[in-house]
Amino acid sequence: MKKIFYWAAMLFTAVTMVACDDNDDNNDKPKPPVVTDVELSGTITENLTLDPAVEYTITGSVNVKSGATLTIPAGMTIKAQKGFASYILVEQGGKININGTAAAPVTLTSAEASPKAGDWGGLIINGRTPLTGGVTGSTEISSTIPYGGSAPTDNSGSITYLKLEYTGAQDPADDEVEHNGLTLNAVGSGTRIENIFIIDGMDDGIEFFGGTVDVKNLLVVNPDDDMFDFTFGYSGTLTNAYGVWEAGHTSGESDPSGVEADGNLDGNQGLGANLQSDFTIENMTIDLRNAYDTDLTAQPKKYMQNALRIRRGATATITNALVKGSGYVENFVNLSDGKGGADTDSEISITNSLTGATKSFKFNEGDTEATYPGIAIEAGNTGCPTNIFGWTGYEM
Repeated sequence: MKKIFYWAAMLFTAVTMVACDDNDDNNDKPKPPVVTDVELSGTITENLTLDPAVEYTITGSVNVKSGATLTIPAGMTIKAQKGFASYILVEQGGKININGTAAAPVTLTSAEASPKAGDWGGLIINGRTPLTGGVTGSTEISSTIPYGGSAPTDNSGSITYLKLEYTGAQDPADDEVEHNGLTLNAVGSGTRIENIFIIDGMDDGIEFFGGTVDVKNLLVVNPDDDMFDFTFGYSGTLTNAYGVWEAGHTSGESDPSGVEADGNLDGNQGLGANLQSDFTIENMTIDLRNAYDTDLTAQPKKYMQNALRIRRGATATITNALVKGSGYVENFVNLSDGKGGADTDSEISITNSLTGATKSFKFNEGDTEATYPGIAIEAGNTGCPTNIFGWTGYEM
């Protein structure tokens, strides 16, 4: 294996070279090498389009810097070396264009022979939208890389028909720090994110740390923690969201939820801070195919603690939501928290089609169902359509 350094594009690569063609009439002339294998790591400071004829392996952090765009053409599969340091991070002012199609999606996956959840980092995008309290956030995995600002329509690129597999690697120095499948930090509404499949990841399937970006057609399967997580003033719309726990799936987290939503960051900014999360989910299904289990002391958990957990000042507008399957949920709708419950303006319509018994509401002391007149557990919701996920190959 030969090493080549591309200082201009700021990408460190290692390549495998192939010999020249013996049938060429000019065999006496040296032929340029054919690149068949490239290692991706380092920083990208100029526009870079990956070559569909090349096999790429992420061997360290790939940072797309301000002013640069990383483009991944349709049909490509990019593998990541195992480890916390293997991930793609699009910094403020940078862009990523993942141009998958239904016939030729892009896959970001593990390079392990026997891949599993937590093998590598995942995809992180940092934008410039305002955050709760007008503060600037710092990326969970690196306090030196900021997100947040004053541009709600910020554009971080376009992502279509993307599979993210085996993400969520933990920091070996601090197991409380781990990647999600897709992390959206203050990403703006100028960004396009549609048709995403996230399977077998540690921590959350998708997490929004603020932002105004809309996400459409999202399938999350077997996250270790929450399926869909919102915090830090997120104010966009998630349309057509389907979350699955497969038979036999367990969670190593203490409080896995279908939806977890905080108005502000970990409740530490208080309910009085401006720009609390105020988001919308349209057409959502939480599908629990794991065995019915009411042992609330079990670890790892074989049950979901909350179908919906809305807290710390968050305002949720959720329409046509459905929870179904054979699994068990401890709290169907949990609006309580020691740092403040859900905003009373929340409006939720959700249907409980679980075969196992489950609690309905959980409130803070002094609250009742009358405190939240816009929240209804009611029959008739159909949830997220399944035919939109045929491109994933996942059996719905």
